[in-house]
This record gives sequence, structure tokens and C-alpha cells, in this order.
Amino acid sequence: MALPTFAEFEARARADGFDDVLERRWAAGRGVDTHTHPFAVQAIVTAGEMWLTCDGTTRHLRAGERFELARDVPHAERYGADATTLWVARRS
Repeated sequence: MALPTFAEFEARARADGFDDVLERRWAAGRGVDTHTHPFAVQAIVTAGEMWLTCDGTTRHLRAGERFELARDVPHAERYGADATTLWVARRS
């Protein structure tokens, strides 16, 4: 499956009611311990890979794969051996 362009991702996210759309880049091997966000998230991995842990379950996500999180959901993130890029849409 081909990735959308960032403009296409942004347009779809805004049409779905997301008010903030951005690109996030994470250095290789980086991780973020369990935390929450005061917003809902829709995201797509556009480069690299990551592991997302929610409610005791870990998902391995590679370029082209998407995930969603409701606001205030505890989760942890770990990024792969190469830098990882995500396109992220946030809804307050």
C-alpha cells in the first residue's frame, strides 16, 4: 500500500476533525516510558519502525502502518535502530 502525501494525510485528518497535524522525528533507539496525552491521536509511520505498548500489548509498527489512541490512554513507545518518522494528527 502506497503512503499518502503529507498534504493528503493532513486533509483527511482535518476532515475527520483533527485540529493539529505534524511530522515527528525520533532518533534511533529512542524510547518514551509510559505516558498519556491530553488529545486523541491518529498516526502513520512513514519511515523506520516503532513498538507501541498499550494495556500490556505491544505492537510492532513499520513504515506504512497506522495507529490510533484515544486521549489519556497510557502507552509507551520505543523506536528502532534507524530514525523513525511519524505523521501525527491530534484532536483536543
